[in-house]
Amino acid sequence: MGQLAQVVHDETGKPHADAQLEIVLAIDHIAWAAKHAGKVLGPQRVSPGLLMANHKAAVEYRPLGVVGVIGPWNYPVFTPMGSIAYALAAGNAVVFKPSELTPGVATWLADAFAQAVPDAPVFQVVTGFGATGEALCRAGVDKIAFTGSSATAKRVMHACADSLTPLVVEGGGKDALLVDVDADLTAAADAAVWGGMANAGQTCIGVERVYVHDQVCDAFVREVLAKAGDVRAGVDGRAEIGPMTLPSQLDVVREHISDALSKGGRAVLGGIDAVDDRCVQPTVLVDVPDDSTAITEETFGPTLTITRVSDMDEAVARANDSRYGLGSTVFSKSRGAELARRLRAGMTGVNSVIAFAAVPALPFGGIGDSGFGRIHGADGLKEFTVPKSTVTKRFDVPLVLTTFARTPAADKAVATLTTLLHGGKGTLPRRDGRARDAVRKVAGRVRRR
Repeated sequence: MGQLAQVVHDETGKPHADAQLEIVLAIDHIAWAAKHAGKVLGPQRVSPGLLMANHKAAVEYRPLGVVGVIGPWNYPVFTPMGSIAYALAAGNAVVFKPSELTPGVATWLADAFAQAVPDAPVFQVVTGFGATGEALCRAGVDKIAFTGSSATAKRVMHACADSLTPLVVEGGGKDALLVDVDADLTAAADAAVWGGMANAGQTCIGVERVYVHDQVCDAFVREVLAKAGDVRAGVDGRAEIGPMTLPSQLDVVREHISDALSKGGRAVLGGIDAVDDRCVQPTVLVDVPDDSTAITEETFGPTLTITRVSDMDEAVARANDSRYGLGSTVFSKSRGAELARRLRAGMTGVNSVIAFAAVPALPFGGIGDSGFGRIHGADGLKEFTVPKSTVTKRFDVPLVLTTFARTPAADKAVATLTTLLHGGKGTLPRRDGRARDAVRKVAGRVRRR
């Protein structure tokens, strides 16, 4: 673990403790997938229904074949393993194309797998830039699992379209945190600061927008400033957050802060001067207009916008007013579950932040520009399979539907049976004795079986 954490640190710049945390989470997911794949994907009996009661029906989930995984640089172990481990556990081979910024992590993972399973070379790595990813999409793999920006996801979809290669996408996010009037403000502020600024804000499910009830907003801002003021970005071993891994992201963060300030927002911590040539110091913005890029676009830096709202109905409406829909968070003692259900997001944490990513049994993914499909959990295992349905006849019955020898009496019996099963009161035919007799014969035969 220590060796891999060092590789992650060397390639991304994140602190060793953060690198270790994502590795620990990845290991937990790997263990869950290995333990549960057989039960989730193996043959399962299903009810055939009364019309086909003389049959037994089953479904199992078969591997697709070869899955191509295109991974990101911000969490180069945890995030791609959400596809790699589940695809392997489902019986597929995997070809992994990592970010060009983290090829060493991917190579380490492949080498470790080869040492552990030397006789099963089913996990391979190809490195390179965008052209390599496009080549993987067009290589005839059976599915692509992509994690990255929404803009890049569209290019990946275009590359997959010619061959109708299916795709699961985890795109960007603009995740919101809601703070109700009865929330634990200390805990909510801690969640906002860690959720928004850990990993230098380079987290797809990180907190970027905060909507706070008017009655507690001032107190909440004070709590946030007290906690964020102690967080420092740097490249030394004592820094709480590291540098920006992707150099061009510095320009994005700078532009979003500048746009917010130019439209009337205020920086109560940090600001334009917080962005240097490698790092971004924690920045907290208030009074930011809804049309600012700091509200509408993924910033992917250690910044927070805090918006005062009159009530939680307004908070939900403003949180949902986004083309993204990945994660979300609610802090409320009395209305957490209710508010969580109303948020347009694939995942929501109630009185905790980003916890859903650490629960292996839960599906992970979003809607809108945040993507489609799911990794993690039973849904994540099934994402890399194709359902195989099997129906086997157990015994003969008088009422056979799938034959040209079917009689008019059989047709009437089917109509009567359908009415019995699905019709309302008073809809049964009164004079159709032959159909009723046929239904009784079928029912009696099934009961005896």
